Parts: sequence; C-alpha cells; structure tokens
Amino acid sequence: QVQLVESGGGLVQAGGSLRLSCAASGSILDEVNDMGWYRESAGKQFELVASMTTDGTSTYVDSVKGRFSISRDNDKNMVYLQMNSLKSEDTAVYYCWARLRRWRNEPWSDYWGQGTQVTVSS
Repeated sequence: QVQLVESGGGLVQAGGSLRLSCAASGSILDEVNDMGWYRESAGKQFELVASMTTDGTSTYVDSVKGRFSISRDNDKNMVYLQMNSLKSEDTAVYYCWARLRRWRNEPWSDYWGQGTQVTVSS
C-alpha cells in the first residue's frame, strides 16, 4: 500500500556527479516524517548516508560530508540526494528510507525502496 520508488542511479567516473530521487506514495498515506538514504555494499555495513527531518534538519555520515547534499519536497513526499565528487568507495546500492504512518493513530514505521545501484569507476 505504501511504495518508495527510487531513480537516478547508474555508472559514473570518479569525480563525477549523480542525483538520486525518491517518491513515497500509497493509496493510504497519512504523513511522512524523516526521510533519507541508506547504502549497502559488499563487505560494508548497511549505513545511513543522509537524512532530513520535515523542518529541513539534515545529517550525514562523515564520509560524504561536503560532497553529498540531501533535500526534500514535503508537498510531494519526495527526497533527493545530490552526490558530487564521487569516489569508488561510494559504489553501493542506495536505498530510499522514510518513516511514515498510513493513518493518524498508527505508530511511525520505517519503509525502504527497492534500491538503486550506484557504481563509481576509478
């Protein structure tokens, strides 16, 4: 009933840029709280790359600070990740994440998208 659909992954050379987009939608969707991006790569922990609250407060993992920028459109329930100066170690599957509730009295729950591959060639 709730879907997070990502787009924008692909192959890029080191030093290049990519922009990921994610839209949260569903036939029943009351409110979206925090949104962000996780990533997973071989041999590394599943990590929260960046997140943003509804009022625009953002957090980043240290390895992407100064290179990645998260933004969101609350009216459209969308979140974006602008990735600049990409490095080979940024290669991973990136997952959109949202904390949301389907109706007003439901507890907040975490949802993830299906993932989009980002490959940075050196």
